[in-house]
Amino acid sequence: MQLRPDALDAHLGKTLAPLYVITSDEHLLALEVADKIRKAARAQGFSEREVLVVERSFKWSELLAANQSQSLFGDRKLIELRIPTGKPGKDGAQALQEYAAALHPDNVTLIALPKLDWAAQKTAWVAALQQAGVYIDIPLVERAQLPAWIGMRLAAQNQNADRQSLDFIADRVEGNLLAAHQEIQKLALLYPEGKLGFEQVQDAVLNVARYDVFKLNEAMLAGDAARLVRMIEGLKGEGEALPLVLWAMAEEIRTLLKLKSGLAQGRALGMLLKEYRIWGPRERLMEPALSRLPLSTLEAALQEAAQIDKMVKGLRAKAFAGDPWDALLQLGLKIASA
Repeated sequence: MQLRPDALDAHLGKTLAPLYVITSDEHLLALEVADKIRKAARAQGFSEREVLVVERSFKWSELLAANQSQSLFGDRKLIELRIPTGKPGKDGAQALQEYAAALHPDNVTLIALPKLDWAAQKTAWVAALQQAGVYIDIPLVERAQLPAWIGMRLAAQNQNADRQSLDFIADRVEGNLLAAHQEIQKLALLYPEGKLGFEQVQDAVLNVARYDVFKLNEAMLAGDAARLVRMIEGLKGEGEALPLVLWAMAEEIRTLLKLKSGLAQGRALGMLLKEYRIWGPRERLMEPALSRLPLSTLEAALQEAAQIDKMVKGLRAKAFAGDPWDALLQLGLKIASA
């Protein structure tokens, strides 16, 4: 059974399943969901707790033994299994299927996984867990959703803010939901309930954003030059490897060039997007970006990326002498601002 995170409270108010599986890369949201399940289990008498972490030396027989062993005091038990890699291996996959088929009535099991890729979601062990218990897949809070998420969290503590303030907070906590949670809680400590002014938010909220190099393409495609500047400066400040940032940017330019060339040949954009396996938020951004960017700009940008690559390797070109990070920023702005 698959369950949306926002439906968990109603579910726990009615019943407690013998097995819950949480899969997410949003650690804050996964922790909050797990805490709700733990609280419900304690309220129903599952007072003992056993935590197992799948590491290199982990033996899957420990999981099967935990399911069968009973407390000396006869207490019902909450068993937590954490699989940080999301890859149990052949033995683990078999053990999980056996476990799901023989759940003990005096135990509640909580399995924590990272976000599973498409291939893992189709495996037999995942299917067995989904069939035997409640499967909660928590999606990432993307940048476009972040202001609304912050507004919802502020409302939960009887505060609210205008869109300018919400965007300001989002810019400073992007990619770091745990820090976002802390900043929102700090606003509750500093200011009374009600509407927050922009100056109050500006004074209180720290810049704790953590940028993902593979989100650069979103800022480039959307033409969001301000976000692109923040991301590149943030990645530089965090010590991200310059060749990786350049590779991510060049790959996106190369993809845009392929799509633009395909359109020039009369091919349909939908077919091209399928061919190059482009979907999700990136798919929605492609059409306006392609309309904005002429073929000549993309060709020049790809040549510029090659020159920056030489700079990174110490092969300075006359026209591209200087700081490669600055050159990289100018390259990104060429795409975002075209």
